[in-house]
Parts: sequence; structure tokens; C-alpha cells
Amino acid sequence: MSDQITKFQLQSVFSEENIPKNIIGTPFADLIRYHNFATKFKDYEKAELAVVMCMDNRKQLKIPNKFAYILRTAGARVTGSEFKLSFAIGFADIKHVALIGHTNCGMVNLQSKKEKTVSGLIEHAGWTKEQAENHFTSYAPFFEIENEVEFTASEAKRLKEKYPKISFLPMIYKVEDYKLYLIE
Repeated sequence: MSDQITKFQLQSVFSEENIPKNIIGTPFADLIRYHNFATKFKDYEKAELAVVMCMDNRKQLKIPNKFAYILRTAGARVTGSEFKLSFAIGFADIKHVALIGHTNCGMVNLQSKKEKTVSGLIEHAGWTKEQAENHFTSYAPFFEIENEVEFTASEAKRLKEKYPKISFLPMIYKVEDYKLYLIE
């Protein structure tokens, strides 16, 4: 996580007693049970929720097949991918969305990663320096995240305003211990 002070705190959920009462009986509680407690998987015929999480390769949820639609985007930012979430909500009757940011996100302090990204695009994609720099300069401000916890909470709030009948739960995946935490 970035070193910035945040008005939010992370709540660990490592036992049944730690699951907040307001999410008991929802797919959110099942997600926590599957991932954090290694609860035995049930069989699902249809998805119970949608999960929006970062594309980072250090995160792998432990959930059963068919339990969730998964949308992976840089920084768990839904802007520009709303139709994908709308499809899950509208077509698949999804009523619960877990928005999962994570610690040590690459989208934090993107400017510090410009030189490596640009040189990688030149070397691996065959781009010119100008193409790579223009690409980075055009897109980095959109994807920049100042603080993982703050961004995840604000994205959940923004989405709740856009989809008022849908339940959103902001969470953080700690890459240090591979566990899900609630944002409060």
C-alpha cells in the first residue's frame, strides 16, 4: 500500500465471528469463507456475484467454478469497462459486486514506472521511443491511483451511485498474506 494516510481502515476477517452481520447470508460472506477460510466449495449452476479486481498476477482468488463473474482491469478501475459489469448485472442477474483492490498496486505512482514501461514497449512491442512515450503520457493519468484503499472505496461509492440497486463491497487483497480484508 502507498504510504499515504487514509481515512479508511482494513478489517481482517480470519474467522466466522469476524464476518460483519450485514453481509452474513450474502455471496460476500461466501467469498470471504472460500478465500480466507478455505471453506469447502459448493457446486454452483449460476454466478452469485461479480468480482472486479486488478489484473495483477500476484492475486488468485480461491473460489468455486461458476461462483462469480470476474472482471480484471488495471487498478480495479471500472471506468471504460462499465458495459462488462452491466452485462453481468443485467443478463446474469448479479446483485452483489465485490470490488477488490490490492496492496503494492502497480498503478500507484505510475510516473516512477515510466522509464521501464517505455523501454519495455520499445524492446518487446517494437515501438519507437516517441510512440511509447506518447502512449504512456496519454494513458498514465487516467490509470494513476494515489492510494489503493482510498481508490477502491471511492470506486465502490461511484459504482453504487451508478447502480443503486446493486450491493457493492470494497475489499483489499493483501499480496503479503494472500488474504481479503474489508475496507471500513
